[in-house]
Amino acid sequence: MNNFSDLNNNWKIEKIEQVMMKGERRRLAGCNARLGVHGKEVSFPLVRITIGGITGYSWSRVSREAAEAMIGATVSEIFCEEQWIKDRFQSIQFPLFDWLAKVREVPVYKLLSQKEWTSPLTVPCYDTSLYFDDLHLSSERDAVALLQEEAMQGYNEGFRGFKIKVGRGAMHMDLMEGTKRDIAVVNGIRDVVGPKCNISIDANNGYNLNLTKHVLKETAQSNLLWIEEAFHEDDRLYRNLKEWLREEKLNVLITDGEGLAADPIVEWAEQGLIDAIQYDLKDYGIVNWLKLAKRLAKSGVKAAPHNYGGFYGNFASAQVYPAIEGFMFVEWDEAQIPGIDTSGYSIKDGKITVPSTPGFGLHIDDAYYTSKVSESGWTV
Repeated sequence: MNNFSDLNNNWKIEKIEQVMMKGERRRLAGCNARLGVHGKEVSFPLVRITIGGITGYSWSRVSREAAEAMIGATVSEIFCEEQWIKDRFQSIQFPLFDWLAKVREVPVYKLLSQKEWTSPLTVPCYDTSLYFDDLHLSSERDAVALLQEEAMQGYNEGFRGFKIKVGRGAMHMDLMEGTKRDIAVVNGIRDVVGPKCNISIDANNGYNLNLTKHVLKETAQSNLLWIEEAFHEDDRLYRNLKEWLREEKLNVLITDGEGLAADPIVEWAEQGLIDAIQYDLKDYGIVNWLKLAKRLAKSGVKAAPHNYGGFYGNFASAQVYPAIEGFMFVEWDEAQIPGIDTSGYSIKDGKITVPSTPGFGLHIDDAYYTSKVSESGWTV
């Protein structure tokens, strides 16, 4: 149970502002099994809320109309003991958590976990940037070399876990030629990053059951951690795949749940068909994840919240990690955005060091943000 008696009952939402913040990844991100080039630019809607003269910043897709209806709401109308934030205000939960942590002068991870920390928090992560950047190359050897180079860029930046996009044959290449290249890339990356790094693959539903088995068998030497979104969720197919993995003595986890997931996916996970659920952290929300993780833990199901293309999810994931039971790894999509100082975070030996500064640990340039809001954002 959460107590909010420390908050001034007269505090109200005074202002809500939003603007799209834009920046760049360290390199262009190519295609995946179902989409074209993702590009180098990243953007996300950054909201600043003001309550009691104190500001909180974070990601939020709240509409101007919805925000207008929230102006004047008191803290007693916003927060609740049962789930931190009442349903009406879920769309601005991320800036509210930032605000609350700043009011209490603690990092979000301490706020949510309600634990004391005597040493810096470090959480495991993986580099999620290994897309189909090789489609312009006709040579499989050259393609493997390019992806090996990209993986080593991540390795040299401190990553010790990697997720590799597969499924080239679903749309972008001939089926068998693309599948063959998938296998070569996975095994080639294992060769350069060494045996101790975690490697997972993500097919974005670009495989079927038999292709999945073929790829897993041909990459057995690479000791994969998990296969993500092999095909659209199907309990019969996952049951078959689970049995096959046991027969082949392959310890590869099955993860799923990103995007438009099948309604019964959690029940299927509880039945042992899926090892980790991957609802998107931002879209599903912190409040829902805190509840779901407790349920999943009862049956030993892990949490692996999806985060890609939203920038802020890197830092939010690291902050909520200790509070979500069974959270495996933070998915990290490296990028930089002007006006947002991320230097409090660092990655070394596969772990993120999380800053202990209040809120989400990012420094937002207030003047820069205000100018951007004036240029292309809105204020209510």
